Amino acid sequence: MVVNTKKVTKKRKSQAVETVKKEDSELDTDPAQKKKKKVVRKRKTAEEKQAEAMPLAARTVGHKLYIGAHVSGAGGVHNAVLNSHHIGANAFALFLKSQRKWANPPLLDDVCTSFHSNCGSHTYDQAKYVVPHGSYLVNLAHTDKTRTEQAYDSFLDDLKRCERLGIVYYNFHPGTNSSGVDRPTAIRHLASNINRAHKETSSVITLLENMAHGGNVLGSTFEDLRDIIALINDKSRVGVCLDTCHAFAGGYDLRTPFAFNDTMSKFHELVGTNYLRAVHMNDSKAPFASHKDLHANIGTGFLGLRTFHNIVNDARFEGLPLILETPIEARDDDGVLLKDEKGKEKEDKGVWAREIKLLESLVGMDTESEEFLGLEAQLARKGRKERERIEGQMERKREKDAAKADRAAKKGQKGVGKKKKKASDESEESELSELDDGAESAG
Repeated sequence: MVVNTKKVTKKRKSQAVETVKKEDSELDTDPAQKKKKKVVRKRKTAEEKQAEAMPLAARTVGHKLYIGAHVSGAGGVHNAVLNSHHIGANAFALFLKSQRKWANPPLLDDVCTSFHSNCGSHTYDQAKYVVPHGSYLVNLAHTDKTRTEQAYDSFLDDLKRCERLGIVYYNFHPGTNSSGVDRPTAIRHLASNINRAHKETSSVITLLENMAHGGNVLGSTFEDLRDIIALINDKSRVGVCLDTCHAFAGGYDLRTPFAFNDTMSKFHELVGTNYLRAVHMNDSKAPFASHKDLHANIGTGFLGLRTFHNIVNDARFEGLPLILETPIEARDDDGVLLKDEKGKEKEDKGVWAREIKLLESLVGMDTESEEFLGLEAQLARKGRKERERIEGQMERKREKDAAKADRAAKKGQKGVGKKKKKASDESEESELSELDDGAESAG
């Protein structure tokens, strides 16, 4: 869905920024720049430091699944390794630099050395199980020369950082056709930029992420992914990172064994299973084919626990990095958000540790057993209120859009929404804008 109002666009961009601002503030920061800022922090007690250093869960050694999460790299990318170990992960994703700005300090030599050292000491093979996520600002499909060069420079910089860090996989969003050209032209432009970046680097495999939104967002269909890959000169350096929430929201069902196998058959026929290199493991707050990118915790969304049982028991996903991008909001058993004494929402990184163990436990579990059915019901109950909230928003938006269309038809207007919005509509518009999430594919 395309939203034209500047007001909603700004809100959506601010929401996307909010998800990364905590780690971005310190990521790969030049020490000289740090000195310019005086940050007053409350000193942590020895007990607090000890508690933070204590792993939330032990890693499962020798498991055929490599499950992890997108962890923070605040203070330097080497810290992402420690954060991954802290939650008992066998794989992880991270941002290589700030996602809020185009200009970033270079990757420091000591940070690079520490990253290699930490991967070695904690036995992470960064060539297989570390999958950085590209900047949300980058849109390689844009045909404007200035915007293209800005996006390309940032993209290439990330690939070069990967090579210094020994990382092979790099995941990114294909981009948005916001230039007014036809879709094939936008895809050719995207592919040419990928080919150009491949020539300027030697080893990184660029992973296209499937998207949820449809419309002018590239990568929303398997056909898009097929068409992009077809134009990549070096096929050994391109692949796909399959996002479960995006696939489901985009109209690819995964919930039952039959639906799952049907979707995977389509992927194999159109794209090729050989190009599947990583997975983003996310449930969905929004219903099937909603084209809304709203991640939910495993088993609490519309995908449900059986979807993830399908994945972890399929040999095609063994040995791949399976990355959680689920919320870490602290909630009670009924799904109600927990807040501290200041009214701020609490975070709970233990969510990822528990979800990793949950996914590992599903291997070989009988879906008709009391154990599975109990887990399924418990998680579905925990996410019920959030699912109902999103469904309610979507229904109100459908009603509002229908009313607008009806009024426009009666007045003989060709377009909808040309009249100035009344102040009384602003609060509702703000709420409904959550459903038009698309800031990740900036134009």
